[in-house]
Amino acid sequence: MSVPLWAWLALSLVIAAMLAVDLFLHRDNHVIGFREAAIWSAVWIAAGLAFGVVLWLWQGDEAAGAYYAGYLIEKALSVDNVFVFALVFTYFAVPAAFQHKVLFWGVIGALLFRLVFIFVGAELLETFFWTAYVFGLFLVWTGWKMAFRHDAEMNPDRNLVVRLVRRVVPTDARYHGDRFFARVDGRRVATLLFVVLIAVEATDLIFAIDSVAAILAITTSTFIVWTANAFAVLGLRSLYFCLAGLLRRFVHLHYGLAFLLAFAGVKLILSETPVGKLPIPLTLGVIVGTLAVSIGWSLVATRGRQSAGDGPRTPAAR
Repeated sequence: MSVPLWAWLALSLVIAAMLAVDLFLHRDNHVIGFREAAIWSAVWIAAGLAFGVVLWLWQGDEAAGAYYAGYLIEKALSVDNVFVFALVFTYFAVPAAFQHKVLFWGVIGALLFRLVFIFVGAELLETFFWTAYVFGLFLVWTGWKMAFRHDAEMNPDRNLVVRLVRRVVPTDARYHGDRFFARVDGRRVATLLFVVLIAVEATDLIFAIDSVAAILAITTSTFIVWTANAFAVLGLRSLYFCLAGLLRRFVHLHYGLAFLLAFAGVKLILSETPVGKLPIPLTLGVIVGTLAVSIGWSLVATRGRQSAGDGPRTPAAR
């Protein structure tokens, strides 16, 4: 799929405009309630679905099908991101009013990381056929870990990147309002909120590798992979505030996500065998069916549970 430069520029402007609007509307660092988060989640999801329609009218049903499959996988994996963000915010006792700012800049970092991974991954798959086996086995292994080691404990403060930043950058173990840097005793130091941002970015880096590899199993079109990632990630902040109090209901979702990662890995491996690439309609069907079963199973299993006060569940150890 050949995409002209103007399409990349137009997409970049749209994403920048969305981020600017979001930053402007939340410049006062107010606490985001469920109703506001639900409205914004609906807006981001509508934007993501609408882009698929645009892609269908412009490039045809195959491109649109690949986009929707990638978007659904990324959106589903975003729920696991929410588990991690909830854990990080709880661990560092981040005030509710400052959480949106951390997520906003975290999303910008996530977009940049994913852009790099997409181009590097797509180039490797196009140049060296054997990278399909490497990526495929990695996804199968990640799926196995998610299914059978989902309750492994995670300590954000022990993250290698967080420890490195604290060693290199002078930090203060306190919050200074919504600032990432402040002056303490005459010298400029990073605040605890900056440490939280680094923890969010460092953990999301692992998620980025998984999600990009999973979408590359569907298509190696960098434009489709990037747009699917971008529109899913843009709604990550609103998704967090929507689901933060409901996470305990999704007790079996990780099995569905694990299956989808393993399925993507097998699909990628098969693409370099006589079987070839699996049809997009089949891929979409597997994704929708798996998510429906795992979510339905979770809701039935937790029927009647009071989820709002349960707090975050331990996330997947990836």
